[in-house]
Amino acid sequence: MSTIRSLKPQLLGAALLVALAAPAWAQSHSHGEAASQDYQEPVDHSKMDHAAMDHSTMDHGNMDHAAMGHDKAAEPNVDHSAMDHSKMDHAAMGHVVAPSAPREPIPAITDADRAAAFPPIDHGAMEHAPEVHSLLLVNRLEHWDGQHGTGQSWEASGWVGGNINRLWLRSEGERSGGRTGSSDLEVLYGRSVSPWWDVLAGVKQDFRPAESRTWAALGIQGLAPYKFETSATAYVGDGGQLAATLEVEYELLLTNRLILQPLLEATLAAKDEPEHGMGSGLNKVEAGLRLRYEFSRRFAPYIGITHERLFGDTADYHEAAGEHTRDTRWVAGVRVWF
Repeated sequence: MSTIRSLKPQLLGAALLVALAAPAWAQSHSHGEAASQDYQEPVDHSKMDHAAMDHSTMDHGNMDHAAMGHDKAAEPNVDHSAMDHSKMDHAAMGHVVAPSAPREPIPAITDADRAAAFPPIDHGAMEHAPEVHSLLLVNRLEHWDGQHGTGQSWEASGWVGGNINRLWLRSEGERSGGRTGSSDLEVLYGRSVSPWWDVLAGVKQDFRPAESRTWAALGIQGLAPYKFETSATAYVGDGGQLAATLEVEYELLLTNRLILQPLLEATLAAKDEPEHGMGSGLNKVEAGLRLRYEFSRRFAPYIGITHERLFGDTADYHEAAGEHTRDTRWVAGVRVWF
């Protein structure tokens, strides 16, 4: 009896262990049977004959390539490049197949086709650009109202010729009090020496109410860097007088049609000529600022302001004649070209 009593705790422990292990053993046994029933031999795709397979009956859109083991990293022995795709029925697979031949055969090129494509050229019937061009620009045609009166003035230039050789005409003058105070006309031969510059040579004729004067002229004109329109001309007159005129203009585009045009002009002489009211050195400087609006490139009215001043002996000669040596003027005019 004592022995049974001593084994009773051990028996109770063993029974408890069996009771706890029975569910786990039953579960593992059932999983083992299911695994043994679902187990299949792995398919070796490297031993499959893809050339003999009928790919036309395969639904490539629904094929699970991952489930088929087409992982090249996992199956390096499968050579997919060795598959003969030329035997596949791509039309049955739903693929768009390009036609191997044109729908309509291209006709052979005939002599008539060549003649129509390359007709003979009649050089006599070709229309060439004219070799002679012309332009007349009235840069300033204006009325002015100054501190010492009112008047009109003009400046115009024109040319006729080709791209290299041209005949130039230039004129400017001024009227005040109903009479012409000064006017001149230049006839010059111009030759292009660069894409932006012309050299000019010719004669200048001054027209005055009392007398006229003829000058030989030599100069240059063109477009300086930063688009400054520049003209510099030297003159040789009667009695060995030397004179020069320098003019610089610039066009500042505020808009495509509204343009501000500053102007600076200076005249110089080599010696005194009291009878002509001309002194040596710097004679006159004129500065102007004109704002024009181009209704078209050929027609542009403008308004502006100018200031001119005489210097040196030239100012003294005009003061002695009862004339003013400086004046500020409001101007309004039009710029046209043909």
